[in-house]
Amino acid sequence: MEATARSRGGEAEQDAILRALTPLVEGIAATFGPLCEVVLHDYRRPERSVAAVAGAVTGRAVGGAMSEIGMRVLARGDDAADELNYVTRTGGGKLVKSSTMVLRDSGGAVFGALCVNVDVTEVDRVQGLLAALAGAAGARAEAPVTAFGDDIDSVVDALLDAHLARQDRTWAALDGPGRLALFRGLDERGVFAVRRAVEQIAARLGISRASAYTYLSRSRAVRDADGPDGPPQGAHP
Repeated sequence: MEATARSRGGEAEQDAILRALTPLVEGIAATFGPLCEVVLHDYRRPERSVAAVAGAVTGRAVGGAMSEIGMRVLARGDDAADELNYVTRTGGGKLVKSSTMVLRDSGGAVFGALCVNVDVTEVDRVQGLLAALAGAAGARAEAPVTAFGDDIDSVVDALLDAHLARQDRTWAALDGPGRLALFRGLDERGVFAVRRAVEQIAARLGISRASAYTYLSRSRAVRDADGPDGPPQGAHP
């Protein structure tokens, strides 16, 4: 996606689209009140993708990094689609309903997103109380925790920790296929689109940068051999 997004003609057009959308950020947030946050992302700069923000649901500021959701969109490139009305939980425990609407230039290149986040924690709590009163309370699916932060390194760390937790093993305990699956899963979530991510992952795992690049290259070779429908081992649905 990067080569397309950074074409000379596209760059000026993309900048103009971001400028045009910036005033809408405050307007949308003001319309929905203090429980709403609107974030305008420029995915050409993953480490500081937040171009404008209004509201404080996830606590980010202009110049902050994209979340793991943004990384996932980035990994899909120009095939990315809008993700609407999904529910996640912040590290601090807030339940958040969100929509991520990708931004494209006239050539179809995805270069950013307009995200709306609404804190529905209290709504969920009241809904649970009403269900209990009505005798209809039951186990509900737990929303996945999403890493939000102005520091891209913390987002990458959170994604790595989540992958290792799902496999319930340390890096040292993983076999060869498990290690390849770990790198493939991170790659499919856009982690390696971030500068210095390979170095960061290598340091966290206690391996050399060369080894990390080797695992990444081998995981991509396995992915290409499996085809688009072959899920990585231990992947999160």
